[in-house]
Amino acid sequence: MPPLTTSAITSPEVHTQGRGVTYGALAYVLWGLFPAYWPLLVPAQPIEVLAHRIVWSFVTLAIVVMILRRWRPFLELSGKGWLIVTAAAVLITVNWGTYIYAVNSHHVVESALGYFITPLVSVALGMIFLKERVRLPQTVAIGVVVVAVIVLTVDYGRLPIISLVLGFSFGVYGLLKKKVPLDSITSLTAESAVIAPIALAYLLFLGSANTFTTEGTGHTLLILSTGIVTAVPLVLFGAGAQRIPLITMGMLQYLAPVLQFAWGVFVVHEPMPASRWIGFALVWLALAIFTVDALRNRRKQQLAPVG
Repeated sequence: MPPLTTSAITSPEVHTQGRGVTYGALAYVLWGLFPAYWPLLVPAQPIEVLAHRIVWSFVTLAIVVMILRRWRPFLELSGKGWLIVTAAAVLITVNWGTYIYAVNSHHVVESALGYFITPLVSVALGMIFLKERVRLPQTVAIGVVVVAVIVLTVDYGRLPIISLVLGFSFGVYGLLKKKVPLDSITSLTAESAVIAPIALAYLLFLGSANTFTTEGTGHTLLILSTGIVTAVPLVLFGAGAQRIPLITMGMLQYLAPVLQFAWGVFVVHEPMPASRWIGFALVWLALAIFTVDALRNRRKQQLAPVG
């Protein structure tokens, strides 16, 4: 084996992948810090915050699309494509709304659980709806998550509704995204365009109850920033996904719920009795099984003979 040279270490491919990891990590870190951001918009109620996020996200993304000159995909999208985009828009609206409500009502830990289980929800949905073949370790991981949900249901005295809504809404959203022939930016722009008129109508309906102009300049600027806060991680995510393997992005995605969980436990001090720790430990065990299996499967594919 020849020694590694400086030129080898700094080869274009390594440099590109390094930047990809940086972009992907930044995207997930920003998503992980969202629990610190949404409470800043109080006294706006969660549904008002959601409406503003949709409207200003559309404005921000439309500007990005104009700068990048990506209007053609919208014109070429079929009627069926727009139906799928509309369904995706409803699901991402449910996901965003639930998350904003969870953070602003002191359920950060429960929301983090939703994003921890999302990868396994996606596997289960792929198995059910796409007839994808599920390996034994994946089945075991899904089974462990089911047990974890039962444990947490006993702990909470109810189903962890927020976690399940977040996990399944994003899982089904991802399922639909496989059917839309648009990249991440144009796809989210289309989704925002579909739902933005409803969001704008709601804000107009609020009238004087809309906090956009009643809580001072700082609050107005924070409301306006919801568009940028939505767009920046998305752009970083897209840049990272183009440069590094999907499995690497899959590993990075755990950064967001880890940071959300840490915020909930150590910053806002949400209660974590022993039974809740057991439930989360089971989820983390399931993710460990899932991750190790994914890495082993990728290695087998790389070592498999071609042809």
